[in-house]
Amino acid sequence: MKKLIPAVCLLLSTFSLKASDTVYVKASDLNTRVLIPGTHRWLVYFKMGKDSTRKLYSLWTRKIDLLQYEGRNAISVTQEWEDKDSVSHTAYTVCDSKDFSTLYHESWWKQTGKATFDFLKKEMTIGGKKTDAADKDSVNLKRFSAFTKATGEYFLNWHLDLEVFPQLPFRNNTTFMINYYDPGFSAPQKVPYTVTGSAALTGYDQQKVDCWLLEHNSKNNHEVFWISKKTREVLKLEQEFAGRYRYKIKLGFSM
Repeated sequence: MKKLIPAVCLLLSTFSLKASDTVYVKASDLNTRVLIPGTHRWLVYFKMGKDSTRKLYSLWTRKIDLLQYEGRNAISVTQEWEDKDSVSHTAYTVCDSKDFSTLYHESWWKQTGKATFDFLKKEMTIGGKKTDAADKDSVNLKRFSAFTKATGEYFLNWHLDLEVFPQLPFRNNTTFMINYYDPGFSAPQKVPYTVTGSAALTGYDQQKVDCWLLEHNSKNNHEVFWISKKTREVLKLEQEFAGRYRYKIKLGFSM
């Protein structure tokens, strides 16, 4: 029994240590000052197998600006996704400069059209038409329900994950539980991302870029983000899902 007690204490101590490594991300955990204003681009493509040829190319342009919005300091992110020879998606998001909470989000998808989400006025429109609890369209009603839930809690915009990740307080063996919500989709949900270590990416002139490795796992899905320790930019994503792969590579020059 005397030998068992120290073992139990050690187990409890280890459990407590692991528990302290989980950070439920709140406003004070973010550092918006690391965001770099200006235009940034990522090349996005797929592979149908690990050694398959690349296909389904697209180019994501994201522009970060500092501005005043409704009497407060804010940060805007303007996105344009180019697919082959046309634009497939655009988005314009305004966030509070202190906690990166979403104040306004506007999106357009080539297949579904335009939607707006005003989190200050708590108003949502689909296709130019205001949507509320009386909407008879079941899909829009579900979207509105998720939007209403989001207006009542602190969340981070999942559509801005490439801007959210740089702001996290990175340290080894830490899992960040991020309350994510992508306006127009499912209600906010806490999503775990774990810092699993470090690795180096080779850049121009054989420059070694030291990166944090941030990993996320869900059913049939594994994602690894490479995030520069110096600039905090997301430089690479490698995602595996059901035997297929998706990559995001940050371009060194924006033209």
